[in-house]
Amino acid sequence: MGRSYAVVGTGAIGGFYGSLLQKIGLEVHFLLHRDYEHVQKHGLAISSINGDFTLPQVNAYNDVKDMPRCDVVLIALKTTQNHLLPDLLPPLIKQGTVVITLQNGLGIEPEIASVVGEDIEILGGLCFICSNKISPGKIHHIDYGQIQLAAYGTDGKPQGITTAMRQIAADFEQAGIPIQMEENLMLTRWKKLVWNIPFNGLSVVLNAKTDAIMADLHGRKMAEQLMREVVAAAFGCGLKIDESFIQKRLEDTVKMKPYLTSMKLDYDFHLPMEIEAIFGNPMRAAQQVGVPVPQITMLYQQLKFLEAIGNNASC
Repeated sequence: MGRSYAVVGTGAIGGFYGSLLQKIGLEVHFLLHRDYEHVQKHGLAISSINGDFTLPQVNAYNDVKDMPRCDVVLIALKTTQNHLLPDLLPPLIKQGTVVITLQNGLGIEPEIASVVGEDIEILGGLCFICSNKISPGKIHHIDYGQIQLAAYGTDGKPQGITTAMRQIAADFEQAGIPIQMEENLMLTRWKKLVWNIPFNGLSVVLNAKTDAIMADLHGRKMAEQLMREVVAAAFGCGLKIDESFIQKRLEDTVKMKPYLTSMKLDYDFHLPMEIEAIFGNPMRAAQQVGVPVPQITMLYQQLKFLEAIGNNASC
């Protein structure tokens, strides 16, 4: 019998990956909020570059207390909702449960560990995907889809590749989800920030998609300078990211289909932006080790300003 999965946050990420796992016959339970009634009646519909499909019936819930305890819990909420985790996670956990956070930024796993305890294995899942929820129960997968998995250790040291990680990776790969297993969670998170910090932030303050940023000389230069600050901050924290990694991320973004980042969509729809997890925590980590990050700090301050005044800001 296969592993059972709980998806906490059935949006662009959780809904997409959870649907692929159900599609291959695994038991998946979806926690929803605004979309609950629609998904309970109509299921989930995925339009994807890899092929469209619909799940007419899914295990949909609007209360975590009605859900069964599962073998794997996928956290796909925005980090702005992590204050809910003390209520959401305990009812889903049993002995041997593995918790995977599919969230961006730094400082997430310790927060989860404080809720579930040290006996529960926690994996960081870093999603390299362009995916949007376009209407209730409907998700548009635009490009990419790989997840990088790495294990969290309370001592902060690399944990290597665990047995649970291999087993879960096999489920994901069977579902058509590319998986890369990593030995060092912190290095993997900082590498993800090399892309997330410039493009999530610039997309908001410049009001631009990724292609527009990269097509303009000044936009590309800003993105590259921000990437270099992220690499310098990581190095200050004892983590080396090669110069070639920056160039590869820039080249990949040029090839990417034009994309509105999740942070830009949150801003446009007057939703809280993940400023602290993606910008504030890395900025403070750099400051603690004495690495100046003036451009990341400026971007952080701009985003906080825009969030404070709402979409009535004029530049």
